[in-house]
Amino acid sequence: MGLLVRGSEFQHHRYEDMVRALFAVQSECPYITRIYSIGRSVEGRHLYVLEFSDNPGIHEALEPEFKYVGNMHGNEVLGRELLIKFSQFLCEEYRAGNQRITRLIHDTRIHVLPSMNPDGYEVAARQGPEFNGYLVGRGNSREIDLNRNFPDLNALMYYYEKTNGRNHHLPLPDNWEQQVEPETLAVIKWMQNYNFVLSANLHGGAVVANYPFDKSRDARIRGRTTYAATPDDKIFRKLARTYSYAHSWMHKGWNCGDFFDEGITNGASWYSLSKGMQDFNYLYTNCFEITLELSCDKFPPASALPREWLANREALVSYLEQVHHGIKGMVYDENNNPIAKAEISVSGINHDVTCGLDGDYFRLLLPGTYTVTASAPGYVPSTSTVTVGPAEAIQLHFYLKTAPKQNLKGKHHHGKKNLSSPKAPLKLGPR
Repeated sequence: MGLLVRGSEFQHHRYEDMVRALFAVQSECPYITRIYSIGRSVEGRHLYVLEFSDNPGIHEALEPEFKYVGNMHGNEVLGRELLIKFSQFLCEEYRAGNQRITRLIHDTRIHVLPSMNPDGYEVAARQGPEFNGYLVGRGNSREIDLNRNFPDLNALMYYYEKTNGRNHHLPLPDNWEQQVEPETLAVIKWMQNYNFVLSANLHGGAVVANYPFDKSRDARIRGRTTYAATPDDKIFRKLARTYSYAHSWMHKGWNCGDFFDEGITNGASWYSLSKGMQDFNYLYTNCFEITLELSCDKFPPASALPREWLANREALVSYLEQVHHGIKGMVYDENNNPIAKAEISVSGINHDVTCGLDGDYFRLLLPGTYTVTASAPGYVPSTSTVTVGPAEAIQLHFYLKTAPKQNLKGKHHHGKKNLSSPKAPLKLGPR
């Protein structure tokens, strides 16, 4: 698929080079791309996103939103270069009439953020590949690790699991905006503005596809790690395997002196991590995110980039295609008006998703038969049974009737009590 781009075109991109490369793609493919900034870094660099869609800038109902995020740790640079290359590849293949890529761009809204931490990258790049240490440039310009900087919703989730509280879209702590870095703030606002369905976060330093939860449910016992499964553990394993097996060598398991069976790992069973981005996606939004560790060498030399691109190219496309599995549909009222923020629950999976502002929802599911319920305040819940196959998402629409007045004071749909944070056991402020 696609032409092997000449090795000479592979290079490391400093900030200005990266911006030029993104705008070059935009000018090559103006009708299917848009560039926008989600905010600025501490030092004022834009966090640019390149969007691919047949209608850039517009959410089309029933068309899922997908994102790739690279270079969250400034000195882990392969993801940044792969996403620049991936953007060029999508544009080139679309222009060449590649049917697979054309279909993806027509049916998906794809958002690519090559660098979440441009300031840290500049620090690492000044050191260069030969001398790059483990930590130089990892954090932002205040030396804060952005993957330990999101509000800690895991502690709240683990409390709610015991008290039958909310299982999704957990509330953020008060004054959370003051507790996070500008780059983190920009990404959280981005998540609030787009109803992302699937995502991957590209790192380096190992070769493995890592899936949630990253944070262990138990206090750490020295030397022992514990698997922390989400309610969607089976889907997350499938998503991680999709990338691993499409990658040239990740699935073989032996990489960088470590062994990971099938090239995948649960985050907490590897090592527990608090306030990470992938868990935050799952607990605060509708988005399922995994973390891709893509190279033993955090800052590989430019000469290694062509090989790394070939190793990851099919995996980047295959993983993106996973956004089109499961079920999707609209939730309407009796007058065929879409209901925003309606909740979709799947029997047996204790994690609900919500409709976007247009009344459309997306629920990633493995093949099987499911009982699905749509509910919204003021309406009678509606339940359907659906069988999901291995191919495209099944469309399942819901029509909700207005609830009789006297029922409105009755009990709401399951798990909706306890909307505020628990008072005693938790402190969600900075530690």
